[in-house]
Amino acid sequence: MRAFSLLDLSPITEGSDARTALLNSLDLAQHAEGAGYCRYWMAEHHNMTGVASAATAVALGHIAAGTSKIRVAAGGVMLPNHAPLVIAEQFGTLAALYPNRVDLGLGRAPGTDGATMTALRRDPLHAADQFPEDVRELLHYFAPETPGQRVRAVPGAGLQVPIWLLGSSLYSAQLAAAMGLPFAFASHFAPAMLDQALHLYRTQFQPSASLAEPYAAAAINVFAADDAQEARKLMTSIEQQFVALRRGTPGKIKPPVDDPETIAGPAERMQVAQALAESAVGTRDTVADWIDRFVARTRVDELIVTGAIYDHTARLRSFELAAEILRERVDG
Repeated sequence: MRAFSLLDLSPITEGSDARTALLNSLDLAQHAEGAGYCRYWMAEHHNMTGVASAATAVALGHIAAGTSKIRVAAGGVMLPNHAPLVIAEQFGTLAALYPNRVDLGLGRAPGTDGATMTALRRDPLHAADQFPEDVRELLHYFAPETPGQRVRAVPGAGLQVPIWLLGSSLYSAQLAAAMGLPFAFASHFAPAMLDQALHLYRTQFQPSASLAEPYAAAAINVFAADDAQEARKLMTSIEQQFVALRRGTPGKIKPPVDDPETIAGPAERMQVAQALAESAVGTRDTVADWIDRFVARTRVDELIVTGAIYDHTARLRSFELAAEILRERVDG
């Protein structure tokens, strides 16, 4: 493992608001920078009252302005929702303001429901089919300007903003391999195809001007605390969130509960357990052992750590404990 990074959805908790969530994200980013995280990822989600990072480029600008060296990364921008030129201009602007600190991760899913996608003025039936062409268009906008080029990204042209492909299935793994781009798998909520996707990416990878050899990342949840029972309790907030999503009633992040069995019935809890299978939960030693097994199995170049935790102080502590573990693995 070469590096470790942090994914933050800027969670809006019950009794709070988006402003507080974004201020907490900046505080977390500042702690993450000091703890050794190399990248701070934020993701685009729409029409979700528990997520404050919908305007991902704006949120990343807020993080970059309040930090000095940690890279800021879209994890990701859902490209079917946008014209590639607009994204090139947004991330070109970030790269102009914060040189050598910006990464652009792209997803093919809409990151929302059909009605909201229509409200975003994109064609839900055909936009995803254009994903490979849209990625190539973005790469073109970040390349040096060519003579006679009629449409250019300003800022953006020549800035060579690194582009990643993100996914939770085999499609993006194969496309990232074919295009010679770094790849990150969303195993923190969709772990089923993780191992197969990494295998396909590595075996099918074609070197490119962007990348000479495969670079793979995978995301995991970490719920770490000084007490094992407290760590397990922290996880119940995201479990409640997943149950609500499956019931079609998403909302703000709820406080944790003492007994996980009170969240839902056995069938729903089993579904949630499958979705959150790649989660390290417990004290520092327990989490360290779990991470060692995950890295040995996946051989990821970069481990992305996330964790939707209700209490901000507990969230800071969880990411701090994770960083203590991961620094030892990267430095060693």
